[in-house]
Amino acid sequence: MGHRASRTAVILALTAAIASCSGINGRVERGDVDYENFTAQQIFERGEFDLASNKPALAAQSFAEIERLYPYSDLTKRAVIMQAYAYHRDADYEASRSAAQRYIDFYPTDEDAAYAQYLLALSYYDQIDEVGRDQGLTFQALQALRRVIEVYPESEYARTAMLKFDLAFDHLAAKEMEVGRYYLRRDHFTSAINRFRVVVEDFQTTTHTPEALHRLVEAYLSLGLTDEAQTAGAILGYNFRSTSWYEDSYELLTRRGLALEARGDSWLAQIYRQMIKGQWL
Repeated sequence: MGHRASRTAVILALTAAIASCSGINGRVERGDVDYENFTAQQIFERGEFDLASNKPALAAQSFAEIERLYPYSDLTKRAVIMQAYAYHRDADYEASRSAAQRYIDFYPTDEDAAYAQYLLALSYYDQIDEVGRDQGLTFQALQALRRVIEVYPESEYARTAMLKFDLAFDHLAAKEMEVGRYYLRRDHFTSAINRFRVVVEDFQTTTHTPEALHRLVEAYLSLGLTDEAQTAGAILGYNFRSTSWYEDSYELLTRRGLALEARGDSWLAQIYRQMIKGQWL
């Protein structure tokens, strides 16, 4: 009973010290609290307490102090991964990445290394918001998620990483579609075709492929390139007959007396031939 009371008193003392020195938004800077007066275990418990109290910034500060003051403590390794988690909870993604990367660098074979890599990937992934923004973060998220999948395939995070990888991949395709539609609306047909081609060739497993093929039908018809338009329609009919995009392309082509069939020797015709052989699905 006495030990528990003593431990509680220490936590409360550290809580009071932090509270009295809190700055804007409850954040504290190194040196605001005299952490040297507390053991690694006490500071770690303070960090856990702040996490439970929904104060991730303060928690991250405590875990960082363990790393600084007690670099050889048994708790230091755990404090680094908890930093990454607390910073991520606080939406401080750069700091979360830094802590996660340190963990991976120092403890690459540890059981929590997979989680550290997953947190690093999330620090990019959770910043992917609007299709219209720069997609550099999406590429970085894909690279980091791929590493979780390839380096830690048996970990509990691999499956979730695969799902997020697919979503991020779809996000990149959506960006190409947005730009392609922009060009198509302004009658810049060649530029539009280049964007839709990227989706068909590089993002063929995403949900955007049927629309990309339909937009190719529209763009090629506008340029008078009926062979290419018919071939795009043929691919739609072969793989995506149940979609509204196929129905729209069917109407566009048949209204002009054109069949949905592969014609000529364009890049689309090559894809169609590969698809028939089962090499492109």
